Amino acid sequence: MTTDSPVRGRRRRLSAADQARIAAGLVGGAVAGASRRLGARVAPVGRTVLGRVAPVVRVVSTLGWIVLASAVVSVVLAVWLGWAEFAFIAATLIAALLIAAAFVFGRSTYRVGIELNPRRVVAGDRALGRLTVANSGSRPVLPTRMELPVGDGQADFTIPRLAPGAETEELFAVPTARRALILAGPALSVRGDQLGLLRRTHRWTDQIELFVHPKTVRLAATARGLVRDLEGQTTKVITDSDLAFHALRTYEPGDDIRNVHWRTSARTGQLMVRQYQETRRSQLLLAFDAERSHFASDEEFELGVSVLASVGCQVIREETEIRALWQGGPMRVTTPTALLDDSCRIQPVEGANPTLREFLRQATLRIAAPSLAVTVVGSQVDPAELRGAAALWGLDTETIVIRVDEAAEPRLTRLGRSMLLTVSALPELPALLKRAGR
Repeated sequence: MTTDSPVRGRRRRLSAADQARIAAGLVGGAVAGASRRLGARVAPVGRTVLGRVAPVVRVVSTLGWIVLASAVVSVVLAVWLGWAEFAFIAATLIAALLIAAAFVFGRSTYRVGIELNPRRVVAGDRALGRLTVANSGSRPVLPTRMELPVGDGQADFTIPRLAPGAETEELFAVPTARRALILAGPALSVRGDQLGLLRRTHRWTDQIELFVHPKTVRLAATARGLVRDLEGQTTKVITDSDLAFHALRTYEPGDDIRNVHWRTSARTGQLMVRQYQETRRSQLLLAFDAERSHFASDEEFELGVSVLASVGCQVIREETEIRALWQGGPMRVTTPTALLDDSCRIQPVEGANPTLREFLRQATLRIAAPSLAVTVVGSQVDPAELRGAAALWGLDTETIVIRVDEAAEPRLTRLGRSMLLTVSALPELPALLKRAGR
């Protein structure tokens, strides 16, 4: 009698197909294990070889690789076709590479420094730089060439032969026509032939930063809007304990006995307690919408950054609590200089957020509702987006939108709950903010 269920203690005979699959799995596992062990042994050797070969390969320029490939092809054609012309071409190209190799050998003993004076300028002001190269060794150094990247450009200097202890300096001007964060350096010494077949560089310095601040305008002390206070900003919320007195009401069980107004209670014959208007510490939120499609031109974008910096610096000087941000993240507001430095990093963004409201919502998720929210936007923002952004905060938050539009007339209007300031030039900002504050 047979049964389909396996019997304990009895061995089950495997079919030929099962045996083949098990054998294949064992062989595959063994091969994979051997491959991993071999890879673990070969990887360090490969990294060592690559570390030795990479510096040599980097010396050869693109033109050098073309010359080397042409020499190899010429040798092959000379051997295959037996043409002396290709042999002559191959010899010429190889000789050029050998001569170029003689220019990359040698060691320099330089002490290099980069100075920028000043390190912070306003757009349009002049900034100068100085490159100093000294021979710190005990032997003369042959002439060489120094390359110094400055922003998007590059300055080239020919350094003469320097005796031990000798020093030379080179002056250069930095373009500062527009707001930017300009990186100068690193200074590189270049060894190579005149044809540019081989090129060996050595880095001598790190990068240094030059902050080209946006143009700003000084605002009046009363032009920062509705945030000026001594003990806090008064709101419409009624509370039982604060500083701004509102009214008296009849005593109810549970009221603090310290709030009883005894003189009025004696006159009316019933207990009367004080009510107050809630006051909050002034907190200003300053946001800049850097979406490229919201600005008509690059000049309009720069005007927006200048407006942001002008408002932010004035609020910081008056020691009001402030948060400044854009799509790239929060900005430092400890000092006006810190804010201006961070404003140099603002660049147009594309498609960072679907709407202006979404940008402000994401950026303010973890901060308390401000007492005043100021948003700087471009001329291409739809008014519906501005109204939607203003509805993000409660009724206790005053909202001001500063729209930069070089083609419009300066004006102050209402847009739903927001106060809308249209600025076409930076000098118009102080008068408009003063009107908004009143």
